[in-house]
Amino acid sequence: MGVVPPKAGFLEFLREITKDNGALLIFDEVITGFRLAQGGASEYYGVTPDLTTLGKIIGGGMPVGAYGGRREIMECVSPVGTVYQAGTLSGNPIAMTAGLETLKLLRKTPNIYRKLEEKTKLLADSARKIFGDKVWVNQVGSLMSIFFTSKEVVDFDSAKTSDTEAYAAYFNAMLHAGIYLAPSQFEAMFVSAAHTDEEIEKTCKEMREYYGS
Repeated sequence: MGVVPPKAGFLEFLREITKDNGALLIFDEVITGFRLAQGGASEYYGVTPDLTTLGKIIGGGMPVGAYGGRREIMECVSPVGTVYQAGTLSGNPIAMTAGLETLKLLRKTPNIYRKLEEKTKLLADSARKIFGDKVWVNQVGSLMSIFFTSKEVVDFDSAKTSDTEAYAAYFNAMLHAGIYLAPSQFEAMFVSAAHTDEEIEKTCKEMREYYGS
C-alpha cells in the first residue's frame, strides 16, 4: 500500500503483547532492511523482534532471501535442529558475493543513511510544496510515497482514498520526462546512493513543470 509509518508506540505494543503471551514477533524487512539503517526498521525504531525476514537487498539486488533471529530459535533449524530448510538458490555464490560487497560498502560509508534521508526529504518536501493539499506525502528515511489524496494516510483504508487515475497521469508525465517512478500508486519509492543531487533536482523540476502545466 506504499509507505505508511507505524503510529507512535505501535511496534512497542506489539513487542510487549507478544512477549507477554509467548508469541513470536516477526518483522518483514524485505522493504526496510538495510534501507533505513544497517539494522533495518528494528534499529531505526528501536524495537527488536524475535525473527526478521530479508529480501534481495542483502544480495545487492540479486535474487536472494534470508531470515534470522534469536539463537534459541535459529538452532531449531537443521543441521543443529530438526527443522529442515532449503531452497533452489540457497547459498548461490554470485548472490552471496554481491551481497557481501554491498554490506562492505555500507559499513565503509557510515553516513550514507543520513545522506539518503536528506535526499528523500528534499523530494518529499518538494512534493508537499508543489501539490499542496492535493496529495499526502509519507516519508521514512529513504522511503517515500506520494498519495493523491487530501486525507492523511495512516492505514490501508486511508491509502485507498487515493485517486489512482490522477497518479497514473502523473506517472506517465514523469516517465515522458525521463523520470521512472513506481508504476502503482500503492508502491514505495526508494532513493539510493546512486541517485545524484542533479537527478533529485531534475525530479523536483519535472514535478513543478507537471503541476504547472
